[in-house]
Amino acid sequence: MRIAVTGSIATDHLMVFPGKFADQFVTDQLDRVSLSFLVDKLDIRRGGVAANIAFGLGSLGMTPVLVGAVGQDFDDYRSWLERHGVDTRSVHVSQTKHTSRFLCTTDQAQAQIASFYAGAMEEARDIELQAVADRVGALDLVIVAPNDPVAMVRHTEECRARGIPFAADPSQQLARMDGPEIRVLVDGAAYLFTNEYETSLLLKETGWTEAEVLDRVGCWVKTYGPDGVRIESKDAVPLAVPAVRVVDEVDPTGVGDAFRAGFLWGLAAKLGPERSAQVGCTLAAIVLETVGTQEYTLDRAEFSKRVATTYGNDAAAEIESKLRV
Repeated sequence: MRIAVTGSIATDHLMVFPGKFADQFVTDQLDRVSLSFLVDKLDIRRGGVAANIAFGLGSLGMTPVLVGAVGQDFDDYRSWLERHGVDTRSVHVSQTKHTSRFLCTTDQAQAQIASFYAGAMEEARDIELQAVADRVGALDLVIVAPNDPVAMVRHTEECRARGIPFAADPSQQLARMDGPEIRVLVDGAAYLFTNEYETSLLLKETGWTEAEVLDRVGCWVKTYGPDGVRIESKDAVPLAVPAVRVVDEVDPTGVGDAFRAGFLWGLAAKLGPERSAQVGCTLAAIVLETVGTQEYTLDRAEFSKRVATTYGNDAAAEIESKLRV
C-alpha cells in the first residue's frame, strides 16, 4: 500500500527562561515593550504533522511518501527521515524561504511567548499530487494533514478529481478555516480524523449533524485521549477501543500524529479497524512517554507486550505477525 502524507514539516525551537515574564513588564510601558530574555536551555526538535506521521509509518516498516514544502536548510532533517524509512523525494524545496519553525520560550510559571514562522510551507500549494503518483507508480491513499490551507484544499480536490482515496485530518487548521473550506476537506474522505474538541468545531463550522458527516465519509475516527477511540461509519455499529495505559506522561506533542501513523499502518497491513486502532493507541502511548515527536524507538517484543497487556494475546499475535520493526 503506497501512502502519501501531505502536510506541515517543521522544527520546534523550545527555550526556557529561568524567571517570570510577568516580572519584566512595566504596566504603563506596555505600548513600548522592548525585551530580550536570556534563556538557559534550548531544545531543537523535529516536527510538523506530516513528518511526524511519516516517521511513525517508517518506524513500523513502511516507506511512506512525504509531501510538503521546506527550505534549503532541510538537509539534516531529510537524512534523519530517510534513515527511518521515509521517501522524501517528493518534498518541494523553496529557493527563497526557510523550513517552517515554531519558536517558544517558557518561563518558571509555565507562561509562554511563541511565534510560528510558516516560511516554505506556503509553497505547498504549488505541489501537484499527480507528479507524485507518476513517480511512485500509484497512490493508494493520500493523507491531507494540517498544512497551508490553500494546499489542503488543492490536494483534496485533486484526490477527488483523480479518484485517489484520501484521509482528512484537518486538526488545528479547523480553527482558521471557514465552513465551506472545511466541507471541501471532509466531503468524500475515506477516513476522517478528529479529536473531541475538533469534532465539535467541525460540526459547528460546517452546520452538519454527525449523521450528515457520516453520509459523506467512509469512516470517522474520533480520538478521546485517555478515554480511547471511537470508530464510526454509516452502516456499521460504532466501535470503541480503549487507550493504552501510560507509564509516565512526559510530552503530549505529536501523540495524535502517532495514533494516525499506527492506525494507517494497520490498514496497510490488512488489519481491521479495531486492530488498527489498537496499534495507533499503542504507538500514541509510546510517544506520550517520550520527549519529542520523533525521538522514540520501537522494539517488536516490547510493542507486542504492550498490545497484549491492554488488548489480549490474540490481538498481540495478529499484530506482531505483521510487524517488521
